[in-house]
Amino acid sequence: MPASAPRERSSSAGLLSIGQVLARLSPEFPGLSASKLRFLEVQGIIAPTRTESGYRKFSPGDLERLRLALTLQRDNFMPHSVIREYLSDLDAGRAPAQQTSVPSIVPAPRRYRRAELLAAAGAAPQLLNDAIGTGVLTGAEMYTDQSVALLRALVALDRHGIEPRHVRALRQSAERDVALVESALSPLLRRTDAASRGRAAEAAPELAKRIEEVRAIFVRSALEKILD
Repeated sequence: MPASAPRERSSSAGLLSIGQVLARLSPEFPGLSASKLRFLEVQGIIAPTRTESGYRKFSPGDLERLRLALTLQRDNFMPHSVIREYLSDLDAGRAPAQQTSVPSIVPAPRRYRRAELLAAAGAAPQLLNDAIGTGVLTGAEMYTDQSVALLRALVALDRHGIEPRHVRALRQSAERDVALVESALSPLLRRTDAASRGRAAEAAPELAKRIEEVRAIFVRSALEKILD
């Protein structure tokens, strides 16, 4: 039994763990997560090897395949089925039927520098600093449309005296929601098979949506009491 560990380390030499893959790709794809990697495996986009202990390991080829798939999804809005066909064509040495040079009818997501973010949201620099300082918004070199929407909302709240420090609890509440979803899906998340992970990835957004619906009902009910 003790001899199995050196063999496992030897067979995994040069391969990357999920954490290492995320560390390399997350700067380019900020929304990437371990659950998304597992979901892409379920979809047949990637096929990492497994150690004797069941851990996924990714080769340099897997890493480049992931980068290509994520780029096609982000820049060309390809569904997983089309990405899978595209990669299959490449694997077979054929020219992909889907030409990525054809402009998509859906515009590529925009990235904003700090000054562009402030202009798009109509925000003062200090408000952005406060949002980052309180952890409501994560500081970065480039920002997304979601960052613009969040900062615009903070601008509107600020007009009524509600500062970023006041809404920090909302982010903490969101993190508790995620913990609740994670707890509900723990039977699936504890399993190592790709199918279970895929089911968890599909169920998580639906659970989050239902939690948000319950919260909205509570808020409306409370507002009715104070405005009655």
